[in-house]
Amino acid sequence: MAKEYPASPKAQQLQESKKQRLTYILVVSALCVAFYVLGAWQNTTLPKPAASSAITKVGCDPAAAAGQSSVVPSFGSASQESLDFEAHHQLSLDDTDAETAVQPFPACPLNFSEYTPCEDRKRGRRFERAMLVYRERHCPSKDEEIRCLIPAPPKYRTPFKWPQSRDFAWFNNIPHKELSIEKAVQNWIQVDGQRFRFPGGGTMFPRGADAYIDDIGKLISLTDGKIRTAIDTGCGVASWGAYLLKRNILAMSFAPRDTHEAQVQFALERGVPAIIGVMGKQRLPYPSRSFDMAHCSRCLIPWHEFDGIYLAEVDRILRPGGYWILSGPPINWKTHYKGWERTKEDLKEEQDKIEDVARSLCWNKVVEKGDLSIWQKPKNHLECANIKKKYKTPHICKSDNPDAAWYKQMEACVTPLPEVSNQGEIAGGAVERWPQRAFTVPPRVKRGMIPGIDASKFEEDKKLWEKRVAYYKRTLPIADGRYRNVMDMNANLGGFAASLVKYPVWVMNVVPVNSDRDTLGAIYERGFIGTYQDWCEAFSTYPRTYDLLHADNLFSIYQDRCDITNILLEMDRILRPEGTAIIRDTVDVLTKVQAIAKRMRWESRILDHEDGPFNPEKVLMAVKTYWTADESEQH
Repeated sequence: MAKEYPASPKAQQLQESKKQRLTYILVVSALCVAFYVLGAWQNTTLPKPAASSAITKVGCDPAAAAGQSSVVPSFGSASQESLDFEAHHQLSLDDTDAETAVQPFPACPLNFSEYTPCEDRKRGRRFERAMLVYRERHCPSKDEEIRCLIPAPPKYRTPFKWPQSRDFAWFNNIPHKELSIEKAVQNWIQVDGQRFRFPGGGTMFPRGADAYIDDIGKLISLTDGKIRTAIDTGCGVASWGAYLLKRNILAMSFAPRDTHEAQVQFALERGVPAIIGVMGKQRLPYPSRSFDMAHCSRCLIPWHEFDGIYLAEVDRILRPGGYWILSGPPINWKTHYKGWERTKEDLKEEQDKIEDVARSLCWNKVVEKGDLSIWQKPKNHLECANIKKKYKTPHICKSDNPDAAWYKQMEACVTPLPEVSNQGEIAGGAVERWPQRAFTVPPRVKRGMIPGIDASKFEEDKKLWEKRVAYYKRTLPIADGRYRNVMDMNANLGGFAASLVKYPVWVMNVVPVNSDRDTLGAIYERGFIGTYQDWCEAFSTYPRTYDLLHADNLFSIYQDRCDITNILLEMDRILRPEGTAIIRDTVDVLTKVQAIAKRMRWESRILDHEDGPFNPEKVLMAVKTYWTADESEQH
């Protein structure tokens, strides 16, 4: 066979043909890439929080505040319309959507307006009353679940903005006068026309919460940044937590859902952190060594009973060196015994027993002055061994995970602190003062206690959330006070909360119990608050108590564990009318979420990742539309 040389005419023809094919391929590829980028750019233009021609205008109720725009997002195609993140008060809205292929969820009856699924009082009656078990979490079984949208009361109005909301709330949002009557003498709450007013009073602080906190500040320092996280047991309407905020102290306030209607709901309506909870038989849903300060002002918890089990639980969640503050019976019993309608002997015996339990926990009594008594937990347990020789109960807890707190039974035992090498060392590691604490590597990370997380990963996470929040700000009015109560439903290291510290918001950091790693302890070490939660169940709060929900890959975690429709319905329950949800996940997951969101009367749009269209993760921005129960149902 003849050999072809490069210079031959046949070879030249072959080379020309190859060049033409290559040129053709390059031109077509370039055009494809250009058109793809152009299309992606057009679809990723961020929605502006302003009204568009597609937004339906409806008339405001005359009682609505003047000066507010009267617009809500339309029920049109969510992928094409701009979203409106502003609040617009009382609007009537047509429930139907001609373009919706699936049936929207119906509205629940008005008597579900304050429905708290896992703290339902009727269900609670099935359980024992001893140690308040009937007031603990008892979630509905499958046959008790409801699939309807919890309605806002007729004439619901957007809450006051912070800081005005600390002192005022709309009566129509929480139409309960019971506390203003029952607690009239104690000055908890007053009805002032269409508003509630919160004077800051309390059972043990007749001069107001501010003056009461000043009294505490004379005994221990509250302003040097050492105390940042606090817990208020049996909080009432959370006035103690409300007035701590101006001192940069963030309190987790809790109270049961009981005969005093809507205590926790009043707190959250005011923009104050709170959660439904009770000290019963189960541990509180927080990790060990979380709080710098714990407080009880006539909270009616029998601290000295059941071998000191309740004080042992406070000891578990207090940071080494943290304080426990008690006011009310039996403190200062010589002054108050007649008003409390108890004998001197009875009150003295109760105080002696509390003092004895505190000593058995190795606590040191710092001071008792007037109505206040303060104890301090030791920085470590080096000296505790000698104390425990004298006090056999509560004993030192055996092998146990001190952070396990989801449906975990309390024990009357002392939670052992991490070992130290000298008396001055803080067990588990010291934290920085606030606000440096928020951005410093937490001790649990430094010590390698969280699998896969080290100091470099922590720093990467900080930068990641700064970038993400900057991206959110291009769409959401984060800085102007539109949002106050924020929940991060899958908080990881608390990076979202840390990126929001300069704004007038607080964040409930939720760590799902199904997560690969437990990061809630590190979140508390950063000076933030949060709780454990299984999102296959309802959250322990009232309806309409959060302005902004953030869910980072939450649905990927739960899509094979339970029905994500139930999670979205729970989000709808706790989100305020015209509140916002940010959901990050893969396109496949977000497509399912968006279809369900449309059935819940949400307006939503899927946006590209902050890194651009080539990232497989996307961001769904959604607004819960305004609607209320039919006013005729009240009759």
